[in-house]
Amino acid sequence: MCGIVGYIGNQKASPILINGLIRLEYRGYDSAGISTVEKDSLSVMKDKGRVKNLYQLKGINDLEGTIGIAHTRWATHGKPSKENAHPHLDNSKTFSVVHNGIIENYNELKKFLTDHGYTFYSQTDTEIIPNLIHYYYKNESGDLRFLQAVKNACSDLKGSFAIEVICKDYPDNMIVVRKDSPLVIGKGETENYISSDIPAILSFTRNFYLLNDLEFAVLTRDNVSFYDKDLNIIKKNTQTIEWNASSAEKDGYEDFMLKEIYEQPTAIRETIGSKLNEFSKCEFEELKFTKEYLATINKIYIVACGTAMHAGLVGKNAIEKLCQIPTEVDIASEFRYRHPLVDDKTLCIFISQSGETADTIAALKLSKENGAKTIAISNVIGSSITREADYSIYTHAGPEIAVASTKAYTSQVMLITLLAIYFADILDRNTTTVNQLKTDIMNLPKKIDETLKLSEVVKDFSKKVYQEKDIFFLGRGIDEAVAREGSLKLKEISYIHSESYPAGELKHGPIALIENGITVVGIMTDKNLVEKTISNIQEVITRGAKTLVITNQNVDKNMFNMTIKIPEVNPFISPILSVIPLQLFSYYISKEKGLDVDKPRNLAKSVTVE
Repeated sequence: MCGIVGYIGNQKASPILINGLIRLEYRGYDSAGISTVEKDSLSVMKDKGRVKNLYQLKGINDLEGTIGIAHTRWATHGKPSKENAHPHLDNSKTFSVVHNGIIENYNELKKFLTDHGYTFYSQTDTEIIPNLIHYYYKNESGDLRFLQAVKNACSDLKGSFAIEVICKDYPDNMIVVRKDSPLVIGKGETENYISSDIPAILSFTRNFYLLNDLEFAVLTRDNVSFYDKDLNIIKKNTQTIEWNASSAEKDGYEDFMLKEIYEQPTAIRETIGSKLNEFSKCEFEELKFTKEYLATINKIYIVACGTAMHAGLVGKNAIEKLCQIPTEVDIASEFRYRHPLVDDKTLCIFISQSGETADTIAALKLSKENGAKTIAISNVIGSSITREADYSIYTHAGPEIAVASTKAYTSQVMLITLLAIYFADILDRNTTTVNQLKTDIMNLPKKIDETLKLSEVVKDFSKKVYQEKDIFFLGRGIDEAVAREGSLKLKEISYIHSESYPAGELKHGPIALIENGITVVGIMTDKNLVEKTISNIQEVITRGAKTLVITNQNVDKNMFNMTIKIPEVNPFISPILSVIPLQLFSYYISKEKGLDVDKPRNLAKSVTVE
């Protein structure tokens, strides 16, 4: 949610800032703005709506400043409006601030500042920050006056924040700080960049500084100085990000989501990487787990949100069947509040594409407090979750720009399946099954290519049902997890009400919702459950439902309105194939409805607040 960009260098800042905001549009937002240092004053240009609206603002082309900050806002405190958009100034117009996150004690701080003569012009929690900085600034002096005021203000803040600050009295400096909200610094030659996400500035640099919680950075054109929460100087090295900048471009595709669907063969190959060779053990050099340790584990928790949680459901199936370790999948926002039974014999796996999901990070911290070992699965090197966890493993899917996750999801499924193989190898369990699975994984990217060739068939069926108000998804066993993900994708980008159910649960209530003409999607890839699933789907057919079936089994196609036959594959990795027609189904329905596929309403790519 929200996006931050910053620039300090020798070029005009405004074009760089706006370009960065455009690259962050996938995060979800309702307003945008920039602020630059212009001679002896601060300029603020902002408006409700899309980033492109900034180009129409009077005077924006006249900005000459070479230092600036920028923001896309996703409303939390106060409605979407020009007044509530960032950046925000203090009353004296000495400081300009942009902020991601939520200040939980802002009412208390707002009253404090109001009692001390400050006036507020927005409904946001952010506006207290520049005024609080000014309150402390008045009483500071010396070379670190600016930094000390920012530090003192941040000490009063409760909640999560990533903050950029510029000051008219320090026209050659910028200060940034973060706590539980993402922020990276890109290092250039005589210029530096700031962003809440790497793709926004990847075209400028591949060398990044990563901030930990309550670390402050003071930026000039030539240097970045780092300080801890007590303002002791600390040293940091840059990390090189190997993503190709073109990964954040559409490369001829109509939408990022479609591009990312078609990138899945490559993403899966990259995720497999050197971890697996069908003639040897599965290797995770980052983990170095022993048989003795794994034998002591009495339970594994897989904790995540949304699509990542659905990947966890697939992982549960693989871990339990291959390793015989009891595994639970939990929603992060619930896990942290239900006093989970976690101790030093528990292994907790946390999945987050961005690595910045607030609920998942909080659940991870709770697990560590209770003595559990923790593994983070993320797509972003150096993200918050990977720095909090005991161990981190990466999907290597590359930047995912569309809000609705596709290649990140299938890469997560692939990685957690590899993790299950790694555990099984160490424990010496199910050797024959595991070795066959390794061989099948090596052939998987080719089968994804084959599955993508079914897109026109999916598109044709989508045209027939895109005006539906309700669509239902059914599956049994591992296919039920895929049904959940298919239903979520449809909700996210088409705004059609959809639900997923275990097919065997139809008779226990959901069948009451089935009426003539309604669309039901069934997934059938487990040969042991095909006959039972067909019987369940027959129940909806007799009540007049239209049916789309995704299967790799030999079934009578005449039984259903549309049957999409995907390649046969090992059941442990069938979700990677069976979900692809469902991704395309959601995509083409959304396109038929004329919706913004990459930026669906009310959603954000990174959910960095609770």
